[in-house]
Amino acid sequence: MEAKRFLQTTGSEVTADFVKDRTILSFEEYLALFLQNPRAQARNAAQFLKDAIDWFGVDSVPHPSGKIRRFKIFDRATDEREGRVAGQEEVQNSVYRLLGNFARAGRVNKLIMLHGPNGSAKSSIVDALKAGMEHYSRQPAGALYHVNWVFPSEKLIKGSIGFGEKLAAQGELATYAHLEADQIEVRLACEMKDHPLFVIPRDERKQLLEQSLREAGPKEDFVISDYLLEGELCHKCRKVYDALLTVNSGDYLKLLRHVQVERFYISRRYQIGTVTVEPQMSVDATYHQVAADRSPMNLPAALHNVALFEPHGALVSANRGLIEYSDLLKRPLEAFKYLLGASETAEVPLEHFILELDEVLIASSNEKHLAAFKELPDFASFKGRIELVRVPYLRRWRVEQQIYDTQVTQTTVGKHVSPHVTEVASLWAVLTRLKKPVTDRYPAEVKDLVERLTPVEKLHLYEEGHPPDRLSQAQAKELKKALGDIYGESDAYPNYEGRSGASAREIKTALFNAAQNPNYKCLSALAVLEELEGLCKDKSVYEFLQQEVVDGYHEHEDFVKAAEREYLDVVDDEIRDSMGLVSEGQYRELVERYVQHVSHWVKGEKMRNRVTGDMERPDEARMGELEGIVMPKGEDASEFRRAVISQIGAHKVDHPDLALDYPRIFPDLFRRLRDHFFEERKRVVQKNAENVLRYLSEERAALSSKEQTQVESTLKVLTTKYGYCENCAKDTLLFLRRKRYA
Repeated sequence: MEAKRFLQTTGSEVTADFVKDRTILSFEEYLALFLQNPRAQARNAAQFLKDAIDWFGVDSVPHPSGKIRRFKIFDRATDEREGRVAGQEEVQNSVYRLLGNFARAGRVNKLIMLHGPNGSAKSSIVDALKAGMEHYSRQPAGALYHVNWVFPSEKLIKGSIGFGEKLAAQGELATYAHLEADQIEVRLACEMKDHPLFVIPRDERKQLLEQSLREAGPKEDFVISDYLLEGELCHKCRKVYDALLTVNSGDYLKLLRHVQVERFYISRRYQIGTVTVEPQMSVDATYHQVAADRSPMNLPAALHNVALFEPHGALVSANRGLIEYSDLLKRPLEAFKYLLGASETAEVPLEHFILELDEVLIASSNEKHLAAFKELPDFASFKGRIELVRVPYLRRWRVEQQIYDTQVTQTTVGKHVSPHVTEVASLWAVLTRLKKPVTDRYPAEVKDLVERLTPVEKLHLYEEGHPPDRLSQAQAKELKKALGDIYGESDAYPNYEGRSGASAREIKTALFNAAQNPNYKCLSALAVLEELEGLCKDKSVYEFLQQEVVDGYHEHEDFVKAAEREYLDVVDDEIRDSMGLVSEGQYRELVERYVQHVSHWVKGEKMRNRVTGDMERPDEARMGELEGIVMPKGEDASEFRRAVISQIGAHKVDHPDLALDYPRIFPDLFRRLRDHFFEERKRVVQKNAENVLRYLSEERAALSSKEQTQVESTLKVLTTKYGYCENCAKDTLLFLRRKRYA
């Protein structure tokens, strides 16, 4: 690689991108661009953010209340470990709905307040929006432009700097926007990133907007914002505009020569169009006089006697984008009282002028500070100017697990991560957040079922939608119908489900602490269980541990045991499967035959005998044998069979193009089959487990060649299919043997 050639190639690419992105335009060129797609250039900040969300697309994901919309902007990981927001689809939809309200109203007239417990992803949600805006602003559909003022040098124009009517010999210029650097004396940028259309007088601008949008075709949900219709140039730009108009004797076209339209990009790093304001004690905007840090002699002659002020601060940097007030209510009330007016009128008065804003205002707060804020007399004034959006802890453990799966890896902890590490942590975390249902609000047919739900049963009802095994088919059906009501029961409660419990931050700390456990060569699920046990003893540090126990809810030490039982169930299945004692195909064949018999039984039809070829009634003995294993106690066989056919029918309706997947349709049925089979073969499992442990210790030579081959096959499945290494496989087998096969 040659340095010169590399730089030439890079330079060509950068120049090509600069031209392709239309970074610098004259005002006439910008106006032509505007007329090509007026809606894209006539958006205020709320419309831009809403379009950015739409640009990434949307998915439909499962939810306890049914399918729910998930926006893909929250799936964009900005680096390897951070960026994706796990779950929180209700919050996403609430924010999107509010942006739609702002767009229809034509103005951002309220502050969005995300409130919830510490560590519930409030900041992550806003960060995802910022990252999405930043990426979108670099796309053709997301192009944003602002105004600069350009004054050519004396070499180009004779007479007074920037205001002479006689041009240089090379001929009259239509614009100064594209002058070379050595031909420009001064270029004044606009700190407020004023919209280029503000250069057009208000009445003519309104006419241009209405006519161009009308010619572009109807779009019912697009409303021209007050910012574009009524907005004006900032103080500095207005002073320059007036000075240019004066020295050119009112010649507007000569004024436009000095207008340069520049594309800008949202940037979190450089605080362009998006800023995070941390808790502090000052107004988030101020200004300084231009001459204070720039010699007046460097300004155009006509501006020497004009007092120009440049605004700066967080509100200024975030204009035309999004500003986030992190932990807003930790600031003294006087420090953010200006938001009363700013959120409603989009204006902030300073000493010499008024800042006109176009930005989405998003704040965050924890529940304690919000509750204290509601008690203040001033809250009544803020109430109508704030939209509260609740951000609770996650209540679905598989979604919670997604947080840790991306952050707890071999790279981050420096050792192998055993299977089910994040699963165990997620199970326990979600169990700490669940609340005892208030059964008075449920109808009689489901009231008792909800009353008897244990925390673990509620956990699985939320995640998989599976009612407890102890229920009959009819009871299970009633409980599943009430799932949406159970999940949303506490939405109106001040002490809602998901307000308290272990936060993701605390769980991540526990996971990283477990990685330092010297008793395990891997980051083991067993080390995580030990860490959680230790965490439960420190009630003075963790407030959620001080909650009153109600019918098993908030019994956090017992939840560690519950997570351990869930873990044992999973690894028990994996060990059995790795030993190859029975294949999934055998279970599937058994269930398929049962379904065939039941299908003919429900229809009252005969079926062909596979051996004799005769038409016979469905085999009651065959059906009864399977039902004795998988059917809940007390269940009526006839009702159970009809429920099986109904489940298959419902699956076909939801997935008409897919083949019948019995393990997916009947997961509980398959699990009971496995448990029954392995209970009968328990001694075989125990013997094989002993052989694996001997193989991994110094007793390998004591095993026969057949036993060694079997052990090696088991370890291969554990390694390739389930992700164990020999160290964590040994730890897991020892733990399983001690707990279940002693």
